[in-house]
Amino acid sequence: MNSIKQPVSILFVIDGLEFGGGERTFLQLIRGLSCVEYDIHVATSSEGEFFKLLNGMGIDVVPLDLKNRINFKNIKRLYEIIREKKVDIVHSQGGRADFYARMAARMINSEVKIVNTVAMPVKGYDVGALRKGVYRFFDWFSERYVDRFIVVSGVLKETLLNSYRIPHDKVIKIYNGIELNDYHPDDSDVSFKRIRKEFNIGEDVFLIGAVGRMVWQKGFEYLLECVPEIVNTYSDAKILIVGDGGPLLDGLKALGERLELGKNVIFTGFRSDIKEILSAVDLLVVPSLLEGFPMVTLEAMAMAKPVVATNIDGITEQITDGVDGILVPPKDPSALAKAAIRVLNDKELARSMGLAARKKVEQEFSVEKMISETEKVYLLLMR
Repeated sequence: MNSIKQPVSILFVIDGLEFGGGERTFLQLIRGLSCVEYDIHVATSSEGEFFKLLNGMGIDVVPLDLKNRINFKNIKRLYEIIREKKVDIVHSQGGRADFYARMAARMINSEVKIVNTVAMPVKGYDVGALRKGVYRFFDWFSERYVDRFIVVSGVLKETLLNSYRIPHDKVIKIYNGIELNDYHPDDSDVSFKRIRKEFNIGEDVFLIGAVGRMVWQKGFEYLLECVPEIVNTYSDAKILIVGDGGPLLDGLKALGERLELGKNVIFTGFRSDIKEILSAVDLLVVPSLLEGFPMVTLEAMAMAKPVVATNIDGITEQITDGVDGILVPPKDPSALAKAAIRVLNDKELARSMGLAARKKVEQEFSVEKMISETEKVYLLLMR
């Protein structure tokens, strides 16, 4: 518990243009931190779902123009917010949000503590080389002002320590967490039937799920390329690809047409009912090429679903190959297909992997653990 008599004033800063892992983690913190111990404020784009959601909760949320690539007026706006709200800690995530928050907080004085969550280093941003260079310059220039970096995986910690030369005592690893009380594998029959009926998928048909934006990091083209091999074994198998738009959406649909996957692949677009989607699938496939610490993997594990994923940094800290999932090399459609078929062929293997996955989430990736460890960072800085 917080031993400080006055509530700690925290300002969360994030672009909020999409409701991704960063927005979800901040929402978990906002909901989980004591309203007696903490006075919470949020600065984010007014155009996203995150802003609307916070407004509906009665949270003090301030609109910030984070849609434009560079808008130095945001520094002045955040400076005003920090002074007006008497903010003690500024906690940000995302390239632009981090830079504006760092500069505004440091303009006040060194008593305002700065925390950044890093889920993806600048080198992994889905932007061109020139913009990436600009982001890296702003990041390098302002990272000296950060009091603590929270990283969501061990490999990110090593990246900050070794590649970015951040002092060891400034980098804290805190895994993302899942609201386990919201995930009930044993009570998912209604959702299973509803989702299957919505997409006209028989209850005995093998259904493979994949979730994410249509961007290169997610590797969805390799998932599509593995489908013909799966269909050779299970001709009526369905692949449900869930996610909002992205620069590769049209190209992926065109690839599906070239591979003649029309009846086997369904692009659902954005869905807010991911738990229900997962209840309806037999298997989650994560064909990513680059990840920080994906939440959808944890969600599938919480629903006791087996996972086939690529053997890349971040995911390897979630899944133990052969125990609670299967890991395959990235960019290898045949390996993806063989692993998926292996799971679909063996119901006992799928069941045991799912149960092991649920147990791991309970032990290591609960939202309560994430909030508790983040709160320790706040209180250490305040002391």
